This record gives sequence, structure tokens and C-alpha cells, in this order.
Amino acid sequence: MRRWGTALAALTLAGAGLAATAGTAGAVTTSRTANASAEACATAWGSGEKTAQDANYKPLKNIRAGQHTCYDRLVFDIKGGTAAGQTGYRVGYVDAMYQLGSGDPIAVGGGAILEIHVAAPSYDPEAGGETYPGRAGKPLPGVNIAGYRTFKDTRYGASFEGETQVGLGVRARLPFRVLQSGDRLIVDVAHSWATAR
Repeated sequence: MRRWGTALAALTLAGAGLAATAGTAGAVTTSRTANASAEACATAWGSGEKTAQDANYKPLKNIRAGQHTCYDRLVFDIKGGTAAGQTGYRVGYVDAMYQLGSGDPIAVGGGAILEIHVAAPSYDPEAGGETYPGRAGKPLPGVNIAGYRTFKDTRYGASFEGETQVGLGVRARLPFRVLQSGDRLIVDVAHSWATAR
């Protein structure tokens, strides 16, 4: 009888050990998944101003937004833009936004304002017709950012002397990058600093 009691106690302890090991294995798997996700989002973008020299003054055709796992994205479609003739830009955080040309203040919602200047006017410099229907101080036409993690507001500033100005309201001052791909200028803003190392 005593042997059965000792054997039963040993089996109970062994079962508890296996359960603890299984729990730890699950935690390790979850931890590995979280680490892999963080590695997939790892960047070194920073939040300082980013610029490129003007090499192309092609007209702005459209602005659109998209959501990604690690960041929110704003895309400027530039009519006739090419990889060989890249578009100039200046993108950086500002305390307040003022309309190009007039200097009128433009209210932009969110915890921080990312001001974007693109060397692509919203009119055709040769023909003179409008190519993008933005209006000063108004949200970007056709851009719906409801439910985005980082983007909170968009405002059109102006198109003045060959340059288009846009205000992007973001949740906080977060890391961002600027890319060019053919006829597109892309601004990505990370969801957090933790995933933007």
C-alpha cells in the first residue's frame, strides 16, 4: 500500500513538472513570435527632417493612404514621374502649419504634425490646368484614414511656386521614412518607437 502511495505521489509530481514544461514551451513560442514580429518591423528611420533636391517638376496626380503591419503610408502619385528624374521633397515635424504663399495657419489634428512639401504642383505647369483637387485647409480629397493606428488627420496646404504642401496629423512624433518608386513619392510613419529601432 505504501509503495502505491509513493508511486502515485511520484507520478503526480512528474505530471506537474510536465505541465509546467508545456506552459513554459508555450510561453517560449509566444515570445519567439513576438520577437519575430518586432524584427519584421525593425527600422532605423528616426524623426529628423528628410530632404531631396528638386530634379523634376511633374504635376501631382493623386494622394492616397494605406495601412501596413508596422506603419501607415501616404503615397503621392506624380504624373510622368520616373526613377531617373526623381521628385524633390522636404518632410519634417513642425509645431504649427502655415499655408505656403499666404502664411495663414492651418489646423491639423493629432499629437504631432508632419509637414510634407513635394516638388510636384497640383496643376500642369505647361498647360495650366488643375491636376489635383486639393483645397487649402481641407482634408485630402478621397483619403479616408478612419481606423488608422498612426494617421489622425490630413490637410491640404497649397500648391505654390511648383511645390505642393500637405499636413499629416499623426498620433505622436514617430519615426518616418520617405521613398521614391517610379512615379510615386511614399511617406511611411511607424506605429511606434518600439518597433522602429
